[in-house]
Amino acid sequence: MYKIFTLFGVAFMLLAGNFATTSANAQVTSSAIGGRITDNKGGVLPGATVVAVHVPSGSKYGGAVSDTDGRYFMPNIRVGGPYKITVTFVGYAEAVQEGTVANLGTTANVNIALSEDGQVLNEVIVRSSRSDVFSSSRTGASTNIDSDQLRKWPTISRSINDFTRLNPQSNGSSFGGRDARYNNIIIDGANFNNNFGLGGNLPGGSAQPISLDAIEEVQVNVAPYDIRQANFTGAGINVITKSGTNQIKGTAYTYYRNQNFNGTRVGDLDLPEAAKTTNNIFGASIGAPIIKDKLFIFVNGEYEKNVRPGFNFVA
Repeated sequence: MYKIFTLFGVAFMLLAGNFATTSANAQVTSSAIGGRITDNKGGVLPGATVVAVHVPSGSKYGGAVSDTDGRYFMPNIRVGGPYKITVTFVGYAEAVQEGTVANLGTTANVNIALSEDGQVLNEVIVRSSRSDVFSSSRTGASTNIDSDQLRKWPTISRSINDFTRLNPQSNGSSFGGRDARYNNIIIDGANFNNNFGLGGNLPGGSAQPISLDAIEEVQVNVAPYDIRQANFTGAGINVITKSGTNQIKGTAYTYYRNQNFNGTRVGDLDLPEAAKTTNNIFGASIGAPIIKDKLFIFVNGEYEKNVRPGFNFVA
């Protein structure tokens, strides 16, 4: 029998309305928003001002100005969303795009057309049809699994390996035909590689270093042409953890499994009676603001009790 207790906490700060990130080991822990600003006739508008607000936290990213081709780019923004993007330009009506989601390591492509201020409009409709997956800003083959998918998709081991294997190039923990020890696993910029290779999971074997409930998004890079992605020949697995928002949110959960959850037959073959095993997981998390729009906290605690026989080999 062994017991595992994991406690994870993080404080997330924004100073002067700007989000600054540091990335260790040349890995990506943030996202970006970019696109093109035009008028309603398709002409480019250089010098338009673009401001993006991360709605759940109130984090504001400003200072982006469209260039001579009408293009703008906002790097190093907080992953997730939704974002509210506002564009202003002298002589044109303000345009607002809501609902934009920025995935880890990708650039959300948002093109906005402005109408002349002299026109009388009942409403302004902004549409962005290009997918991030097929954006010109993509940097190679990758798979992103966001927090909504982590919460809804099935998992038995409660390991990120249940999700990284959804990458088309994976075979379990092997990617592109390479041994799992050639992967590079980064959590919030910190190296979590299993250098000894004692198990197929992350370091700690079946005990995951961070609970799934504390993970915001997972990205699997197999063949990137981005100089920030390095130190692997299998897959670069980027994991970022959650942060609090302006709303106080919490979760509580429990999982239970024993030998009765296992099957007893394979085709016409009856399996030997399974040894008694139990696995109990209890966990809870909470995220909250310390200073609205600037400082947040997120804490997760998880306790696991696993009982199983030390030797159950049957010839």
